[in-house]
Amino acid sequence: MPRHDAPAASAPSRLQLPPGPWASLLDGLCARFPAIGRELWRERFARGRVLDAQGHALAADDAYRVGMEIRYFREVEHEPVIPFEERVLYRDERLLVADKPHFLPVIPAGGFVAETLLGRLQRRYGEADLAPLHRLDRGTAGVVLFSRDPATRDAYQSLFRERRIRKRYEALAPPLAQWQFPLLRRTRLVAGEPFFLMREAEGEANSETRVDVIERGAQVWRYALEPVSGRKHQLRVHMAGLGAPILNDRFYPLAEQAEDDFSRPLKLLARELAFVDPIDGSERCFESGLSL
Repeated sequence: MPRHDAPAASAPSRLQLPPGPWASLLDGLCARFPAIGRELWRERFARGRVLDAQGHALAADDAYRVGMEIRYFREVEHEPVIPFEERVLYRDERLLVADKPHFLPVIPAGGFVAETLLGRLQRRYGEADLAPLHRLDRGTAGVVLFSRDPATRDAYQSLFRERRIRKRYEALAPPLAQWQFPLLRRTRLVAGEPFFLMREAEGEANSETRVDVIERGAQVWRYALEPVSGRKHQLRVHMAGLGAPILNDRFYPLAEQAEDDFSRPLKLLARELAFVDPIDGSERCFESGLSL
């Protein structure tokens, strides 16, 4: 069993061994993942956490064979616990729809493996093949759509690729009295600094967001945001670019490298997903039960 301080992913990651001079699997994996110590890899082999394509445990001194597929379980030392619970809004033979809380990643990344929406749902239902059809930022709460059936997965993924799905968000941000609403924000988004940020740049637009106002307060307005495109951090960058950064945004307009403050969640909510089901033609609409 995994150690208490090193939660493991519910489903294994897969790697096809690349060309290299290594004699053993241990040597090859140490070279492929230099940030993971040799003794930690030995321990993973000993605990049966490195498998072949058929799910059989491999040994550290097994021969390294180029092109061989191995499966291994990512583990993170001292993974933080996210103290908020997801809620399942809907589940049938093809789809699962979840209401994701703030701070919880959708998929394993960085320092999160077990504490992810995918990992939690896989453990709850015992479904290793469960797969998210889209992503939300870790700081964003709201509706996330999952595929339960590999045979129909591409049909649902095509809804996102072909922009045949309506996504509606809500955000709290400062007033923008100088703008006329509704408005369309179209800009070019490119990678920023540090590497995990985005920024607006000169050039042909590759991102588009419809912005409207739901409620006007003295200090804070509630906005309705509909992304036409799906660029990383698009809504956050566009609102900051308009002059109204979303409340509690640690990245835009200024990147703050601070620890999570669970009392100050990003005020951004994926409120609704609506689409025509590509399998049976029914009208689907899923709405978050969370509130900003």
